[in-house]
Order: sequence, then structure tokens, then C-alpha cells
Amino acid sequence: MKLIIAIVQDEDSQKFISEMMKHGFSVTKLATTGGFLRIGNTTMMIGVEDERVEEALSIIEKICKSRKQVVTSPSPMAGTTGVYIPYPVEVTVGGATVFVLDVDQFKKL
Repeated sequence: MKLIIAIVQDEDSQKFISEMMKHGFSVTKLATTGGFLRIGNTTMMIGVEDERVEEALSIIEKICKSRKQVVTSPSPMAGTTGVYIPYPVEVTVGGATVFVLDVDQFKKL
């Protein structure tokens, strides 16, 4: 058995959960916050039998697509004034960060 931990953007989370459940996977959802953009994301934990890992990963890849987004980033103004002026920056968001871990024991109590 494996434990898949998938960190996805909040925007993808509902569709992700629906698609996983439609294929018979149980999903535990944890609300988390990303470090770089400090925007909401969702960490999903999915217990998967070894033979279904590739199926689960293909669903994650299908749902969680990367896309470009413009965000406002603070920029220090010249000099020693300590003033920050926000300016727009295009970044890639979405996709998923996925970990697949071995599970030594699983019990549902």
C-alpha cells in the first residue's frame, strides 16, 4: 500500500476530489498555505493499493494543470527609505507537488 500526498492549488481542489472519488479513491483534505506566494492550497492524502498508484497519479496530472497568473510583488524603492512599491509579476501556478510513500501498516478503526 502507498500513501499519496498531493499539494494542489485551491482552485483545483474540488474538481480533484470529485474525480478521485468517482474513481473509488478516498481522499483526506487538509487546508494549507504555500510559502512562495502565500496563497491557499490544499494538501490531499490518498491511501492507494500498489496496483492503483499509476491510475491515481494520472488523475492528478489530468486535473492539476499549470497556468500563468499575474501577482503583485513588493519591490524595494531605490535608496534607504525602506518603501516598497508593488509591481505585477507573471508566475506559473497550479500543477501539483506529489509524494508517494510506502505504508507499513493501514488500519481503519
